[in-house]
Amino acid sequence: MTVMAKATSEIFGRLDLARRVWCVGAIHGEVERLVTLHDRLAARVAPGDRLVYLGNMIGRGPCSVDVLDELLAFRRHFLSFRGAEPWDLVYLRGAQEEMWMKLAQLQFAPNPREVLSWMLSQGVGATLRSYGIEPESGFGHCRDGVLAITRWTARIQQAVHDHPGHDEIFYGLRRYALTGRDGLLLVSAGLDTGRPLSEQRDTFWWDTGSNFRAGDEPYGEFRLVVRGFDRTGGGPAFGRHRATLDGGCGFGGRLLAACFTPEGELADRVEA
Repeated sequence: MTVMAKATSEIFGRLDLARRVWCVGAIHGEVERLVTLHDRLAARVAPGDRLVYLGNMIGRGPCSVDVLDELLAFRRHFLSFRGAEPWDLVYLRGAQEEMWMKLAQLQFAPNPREVLSWMLSQGVGATLRSYGIEPESGFGHCRDGVLAITRWTARIQQAVHDHPGHDEIFYGLRRYALTGRDGLLLVSAGLDTGRPLSEQRDTFWWDTGSNFRAGDEPYGEFRLVVRGFDRTGGGPAFGRHRATLDGGCGFGGRLLAACFTPEGELADRVEA
């Protein structure tokens, strides 16, 4: 068995032997808040801890490129701890990351102009501007046909590639992370408690059919399910079996991180 096969999965991140797990809520392109949060986390993260960013790292806010650079910088700091391994830090796929990846396939959409318009209304335009691409320019390419759209999406992909490490973050996104079947389950935005993990599909980032806030009952054998974004804007919430770490970052609110033991107990909390 290879090291990577043992350590991680293309679908989910497994946080084996975690002492504690730090979870960072939706950032939404707000780099100043992220830098402040990282400064505060640096004094709290300890050897044996794990770190998970709960998706929606980009989009809406003006500084998605700077956010990704800051994530890479803090990753280097985190991996400097004694015994830290690359798979001890996980980036989850949120709605913003899902749209960004789908944008690269816009030429295959049956109605690319409508898809682009919807994506821009959901915050993707801010990420495009961060990479130096005018969002409205895409509509002209949509008018000119498939080859024109393909050239435009290739330009987007090249802009990402020109920033070292950004490709690796996008290609390394996980659907969810866990400490074990009887520990923590970490998701971006939603969870359909009536379905097993293998059938959640895009509920993790779109919150489709999710009843996350409907109750506080356990999901399977997990002690606690933690998410980073609440589409309804309900704010942070800490229950017995559910936690939401959305302080409204990107919508005028604060960026929130919380630390949990594998048993589901809240050990620390930081805001920026």
